[in-house]
Amino acid sequence: MSQYTAAKRRITVDEICAGGFSTPLDAPTVPPFPFEFRNVEVLTLAYRSDPAAMACLLPPPLELTGDVVLIHIYKMNDTDWLGPYSEANVMFGAKLPEAGLAGAYSPYLYLSSEVGVVHGREIHGQPKKLGIPRLEARGDIWAGTLSRNGIDIVTGTLAYKQNRAALSALSAILDFSNNFNLKAIDHIDGTPAIRQLTARRLANIHVHECWQGACTVELRPNVQAPVYRLPVAEMLDGFYWRGDFTLVPGTVLHDYLKP
Repeated sequence: MSQYTAAKRRITVDEICAGGFSTPLDAPTVPPFPFEFRNVEVLTLAYRSDPAAMACLLPPPLELTGDVVLIHIYKMNDTDWLGPYSEANVMFGAKLPEAGLAGAYSPYLYLSSEVGVVHGREIHGQPKKLGIPRLEARGDIWAGTLSRNGIDIVTGTLAYKQNRAALSALSAILDFSNNFNLKAIDHIDGTPAIRQLTARRLANIHVHECWQGACTVELRPNVQAPVYRLPVAEMLDGFYWRGDFTLVPGTVLHDYLKP
């Protein structure tokens, strides 16, 4: 087993040093790879922003590739380990010239699951914080909101299932399949332990349906969830899509602590 179960014996050093290990000993928090997401509903909002503001949130040596921001609001209906929860991922296009790679960098993520927050921060290095994303049908629209501290910091709308599309139409606006993150963890003495750029792709993606149309995006300031630092300059299309996928191990793209 990849996760130690402290039931009738003492844990070994080899088990502590093995991949996939997580504490507490008898009820680990972080799921081991891979784990599946089934019947996920997503509202993706696309808009143009200020490239100068976007560049301020991008760690070197990543470089900006455009002015489009995507906000994904996920309704995770059935997930291994985590159960049902909700998540919001804010991202924009970036590239790593030294590796010849392009993808999307995430400066902000918010979700309702403590397990998801811990896993995202400890493993991927994602900047996850607790929040309350919501995705629901309200009459003839899809409404997506993200709130923290009782403030709706993101509100997005899309007409309810008017124009069928393929997910490739969303990828044409911004290919977000390769997700970049800045992983930063210190030793207990305050010295740097991990300073990396990481990347991950989803596997076994199966899209059940996809719908496209004009969207609206409204941002409200919150100092603890500063998505407003990526201001809306022009609203583009939105997408409602539903599918399944698997989260698998990623890669280290750049290690700041190596010579």
